[in-house]
Amino acid sequence: MDGICQLNTWEGYVDWRNKPALRGRHGGVLAACFVLAVEVLENLAYLANASNLVLYLSKFMHFQPSSSANIVTNFMGTAFLLALLGGFLADAFFTTYRIYVISAAIEFMGLLLLTVQAHTRSLKPPTCVLEDGIASCREVEGGKAVMLFAGLYLVALGVGGIKGSLAPHGAEQYDETTQLGRKQRSAFFNYYVFCLSCGALIAVTFVVWIEDNKGWQWGFGISTATILLSIPIFLLGSPFYRNKIPTGSPITTIFKVLTAAIFNTCKSKNSSNAVTEVHSSPTCSNERRDEGNSNVKEKVPSQKPTEDIKFLNRALRNNPAYPIAQCTVKEVEEVKIVVKIFPIFMSTIMLNCCLAQLSTFSVQQAATMNTKLGSLKVPPASLPVFPVIFILILAPVYNHVIIPFARKVTKTEMGITHLQRIGTGLILSIVAMAVAALVEIKRKRVAVNSGLVNSSEPLPITFLWVALQYLFLGSADLFTLAGMMEFFFTDAPLGMRSLATSLSWASLAMGYYFSTVLVSIVNNITSTYRHTPWLFGSNLNHYHLERFYWLMCILGGLNFLHFLFWATRYKYRSTGP
Repeated sequence: MDGICQLNTWEGYVDWRNKPALRGRHGGVLAACFVLAVEVLENLAYLANASNLVLYLSKFMHFQPSSSANIVTNFMGTAFLLALLGGFLADAFFTTYRIYVISAAIEFMGLLLLTVQAHTRSLKPPTCVLEDGIASCREVEGGKAVMLFAGLYLVALGVGGIKGSLAPHGAEQYDETTQLGRKQRSAFFNYYVFCLSCGALIAVTFVVWIEDNKGWQWGFGISTATILLSIPIFLLGSPFYRNKIPTGSPITTIFKVLTAAIFNTCKSKNSSNAVTEVHSSPTCSNERRDEGNSNVKEKVPSQKPTEDIKFLNRALRNNPAYPIAQCTVKEVEEVKIVVKIFPIFMSTIMLNCCLAQLSTFSVQQAATMNTKLGSLKVPPASLPVFPVIFILILAPVYNHVIIPFARKVTKTEMGITHLQRIGTGLILSIVAMAVAALVEIKRKRVAVNSGLVNSSEPLPITFLWVALQYLFLGSADLFTLAGMMEFFFTDAPLGMRSLATSLSWASLAMGYYFSTVLVSIVNNITSTYRHTPWLFGSNLNHYHLERFYWLMCILGGLNFLHFLFWATRYKYRSTGP
């Protein structure tokens, strides 16, 4: 009877009531569809404010432009880095289901604070006054500043938790022991990016227009209502979800193996206590706790450690003086997987540094150009619409045309591997930077030929030239983000999947930070050889932005070689039955 029950349940998964998840009832496409619907709302709520926040801070909170930009960069970077915290908590202590609900509630509270402040005149700084024809403005300070930053960082905390839990929660709904389940999971990551872009499209068009024309209280209010609406929609899927049981802290396992390996190396290099003496005996075994009864232990036959990264195998030596540091083969092999994944993660940071240019120099380029489409004048801040629309078109084409064709040609299950997707994204980002450099050369030539180098008038060149680099970067984003999330989720150890998937968002944050650092380094170096740095001043026509883009090309090319070095040596973890 117990055997029949075991066949009808998902091992290692529970439902929302913490009862064993049942096959045929929990998991599958329907459960994942609730996650995709929620992602549209969640990203809409976040990007509606983040994409236009710098204007709110400078115009209504009276921060200096540079201060406003730093606040927004820190806010977005913190939100994406906190995805690691959300993923860690989902793996170690809570389920992805609970982390989402808690995080959405936290984001709702933060947005509610911002909405109340934007609506209430007394909670904002005094209006600017004219003194000798010059506007004098006071920055927000005291309790009003505390309210502003409390709201912003509650939103960042909530967004981080959601980013770290929602995608893994959807991916967990598929049965990876079947080929159909693995194919459906791969399609899920594509459509996750598609839904993320749907939310972004609404955010950077409709909600931004509301903020600019009707007031920021309405923009914050829409975001607040949207994230609140996402919670009951997510909860509606509760009867269909299967939730992975937390298996304890993955960070503890990583540090335990690394510490044991280092300690055993330092303890005695002459020791004859070899690894094979510990694990070669067939009676030696690893222990695994039965989910149903914490007092029952199941004997799992041990295996010999693999030969790669042999240093970590030293963690398996007997260490009776410190039994807490005793490691199993399973733990050592899991840490090896993490070590192999890490260089791939580092290779994606440069791509996200290129993506950071979409919201900085690319917008400023477009602002100097003719932004009219017929009688319609397009705000430069709405340029992100181009990569978003391209992703919305490319994602279904990729899933229903490119992938089936690749599977037929390669006669493999994946068609295009995860690392091939990431590599394609890296190449596209290099091409995008080359296109950006060429467009900048053309833009400056038009400025010189028109005699408008020192003028603030729009140049007689359409901003659609800048849209070219947006299209390449949008394509790179689709290939790389979906590829990264699927790669990290699929190849990470089972107990670290949420944390590993969160690396995709951490890469984005580090890319933004690296972009800021790179601009500072370039200006510091070039200022020692020239009177003015490459990227300094209020007139973009005096910048050497094309040189900066060529530098990004070179760095991107070197980064791609670094990626190839590790990708060609990487062996995928088997996920078959």
